[in-house]
Amino acid sequence: MIDERVVLVDDGGRAIGTEAKATVHHAATPLHLAFSSYVVDADGRVLLTRRALHKPTWPGAWTNSCCGHPLPGEPVADAVRRRLADELGIVVDTVDLVLPEFRYRAEMPNGMVENEICPVYRARWTGDPTPNPAEVADYRWSSWRAVRSIPDLSPWCLLQLGELPTEPADWPIADPSRLPAAAQI
Repeated sequence: MIDERVVLVDDGGRAIGTEAKATVHHAATPLHLAFSSYVVDADGRVLLTRRALHKPTWPGAWTNSCCGHPLPGEPVADAVRRRLADELGIVVDTVDLVLPEFRYRAEMPNGMVENEICPVYRARWTGDPTPNPAEVADYRWSSWRAVRSIPDLSPWCLLQLGELPTEPADWPIADPSRLPAAAQI
């Protein structure tokens, strides 16, 4: 088992230390590096996942395909591949950066806070995933237009919908130099 640590960042996106993933999320969660990813199939559908019911943040919420945190020194695109394999049994070759500067802060009714600089990626893959029940309670393939009508979307997914208004096949690949400094490994 890896002692998973997340990369803490300052407001400018520069690494300032690390903290154990198990203790980083709380009422005063420090700003840290994360990622979101959307898996898109050959028909243009997006793979959505429902977070496991025991997760400390947004349990049971529908969200993008996979979220996570790069390990210290790990390129974010490699972290996307690692977490897609761990959470969904999906192996992808290519992940495209689409929102290099996405950042959000969201607070749950119980006071738990997410506070992340969270670049967003698109991966292409077709098939049926094999979800890890420790991470994913359910999944579904959906048209991008239909995603907006799904109840109980995670706050980060709702914000990303506004920044990704076109069909996933039309999302332009972003310049990696726009990633925060902590993600430029």
